[in-house]
Amino acid sequence: MPGQLTPLTGYTELRPDESLAASQDFFRRMASRRTVRDFSPDAIPRAVIETAIRTAATAPSGANHQPWHFVAISDPDTKRHIREAAEMEERAFYKEKASDEWLEALAPLGTDDSKPFLQIAPWLIVVFSQKRGGPRPGDDLKNYYVTESVGIATGLLIANLHLAGLATLTHTPAPMTFLTEICKRPSSEKPFVLLVVGKPAQDASVPVHSLVKKGLADISTFND
Repeated sequence: MPGQLTPLTGYTELRPDESLAASQDFFRRMASRRTVRDFSPDAIPRAVIETAIRTAATAPSGANHQPWHFVAISDPDTKRHIREAAEMEERAFYKEKASDEWLEALAPLGTDDSKPFLQIAPWLIVVFSQKRGGPRPGDDLKNYYVTESVGIATGLLIANLHLAGLATLTHTPAPMTFLTEICKRPSSEKPFVLLVVGKPAQDASVPVHSLVKKGLADISTFND
């Protein structure tokens, strides 16, 4: 039995030149985005974080089940606990788990097991994926295309924060199960990414390696 349909609203048709200009403007703004590891402790209004999460929640999802939950953290004690747990996992990663090839790939970024940004940045946003849920709060249905859906939502979250003048860092210590306990989330949810959010420090720098992006011909094929 087909579901109810409603007329499309909110669509604005653009002339071809307007469409290209809008696309190019968005590209230019997003092309300036850089992953940052040096953050300022300057406060960021909660309303900015709320709006970014609302933007993320507009993402398409399998069967519109919206299989995500966002935990936004500014509490200093909670950030300290997260840093301590993350650094413990990172020490094990760098000393025991990571292959030589992996460590070689990370070398140009200059990363190690020290993660002070987890305390310095004013906000951490933990994105959780949900195995079960549904289109309405309280639903307990199987979710579909969870990884794809949460990945798209995270992309929108990062884009919104960048356009709001903020820097971000996607942090994925492995494993991330400690985030479930610290954030008091159910075991049916899985941490997807730990996003560090704030203004870059005045002396922030980025690896030259990170500025090199593949060209259009290297990443796409057009059949027209």
